[in-house]
Amino acid sequence: QVQLVESGGGLVQTGGSLTLSCAVSKSTFTASDMAWYRQAPGKQRELVATVTTFGNTNYAGSVRGRFTISRDNADNTVYLQMGSLKPEDTAVYYCLAHTYSLKDGRYYDTWGQGTQVTVSS
Repeated sequence: QVQLVESGGGLVQTGGSLTLSCAVSKSTFTASDMAWYRQAPGKQRELVATVTTFGNTNYAGSVRGRFTISRDNADNTVYLQMGSLKPEDTAVYYCLAHTYSLKDGRYYDTWGQGTQVTVSS
């Protein structure tokens, strides 16, 4: 069973930076498209950024140019570098692994437990 462990959240001032990490427990990482989502209090969970197995990236409009998603296949880890942080970036950030199974040809989603990011004004 795939497990994801996020780290790197915390409290930062407006304009500051943080880098989130998501370590994936199994070698299925290279078969996984990875994503970061976030959920602010009282709001729905929203997609922040994605990186495919080929390294192609995509971003929500609200973070494009400020956040960078990357992956290290040697360490089974995906990162989210966040810069120019704003109070509206405050949320719990979740890592998602969208994994292709060779056994049955299906995709399976695994979520991390989340890490809190708080941006003070």
